[in-house]
Amino acid sequence: MSQPLTIAVSKGRIFKDALPLLAHAGIEPLDDPATSRKLILDTSVPEVKLVIIRTTDVPTYVELGAADLGIAGKDVLLEHGGNGLYEPLDLGIARCRLMVAGRPGAGEGPGRLRIATKYVESARRHYAAQGRQVEIIKLYGSMELAPLVGLADLIVDLVDTGNTLKANGLVPLEHIADISSRLIVNKAAMKMKHAAITALVDRLREAVSQAA
Repeated sequence: MSQPLTIAVSKGRIFKDALPLLAHAGIEPLDDPATSRKLILDTSVPEVKLVIIRTTDVPTYVELGAADLGIAGKDVLLEHGGNGLYEPLDLGIARCRLMVAGRPGAGEGPGRLRIATKYVESARRHYAAQGRQVEIIKLYGSMELAPLVGLADLIVDLVDTGNTLKANGLVPLEHIADISSRLIVNKAAMKMKHAAITALVDRLREAVSQAA
């Protein structure tokens, strides 16, 4: 890997789950992002840097060329739109589901629904495909609260175990998409640094197949 590569990734579950895959490709951060204040981490491969940013910013950094590659959840990519990006590999990590949820039986009658979510584009596409008129309220957290206080009829959110829904008297009602983290690549970088990126993608694909 003689060509320099920058990989954008966010702290938290995705980074933690990605570490073994990156290690298989010979890339290990020299600093622990959980304790380091550095936003650009050197790795065991001198030409490869990790840029630590917010999850929702990963596609933007990669699309605009501030990073050559990135690791982002499919939920974030669905919201972003994915123009200007290649998505060569499903890393199979940080798995969950994007679901419609609410009180049992909520949203079954006629009339305009109010949907609380931070996944505005995904919710809009889901209901447009059903030909259903909805009002979408953008929230940034604690989605489960919205139906409980009458702010919304339903929520669209990520569901992992479903325990948070259950604890708040809500149930998953409709499946929108299966979510996992994907490797994304800047289109210009794929041309300019084709050999280095292809080699990295191949090593990561090997790691994913071994982990499966």
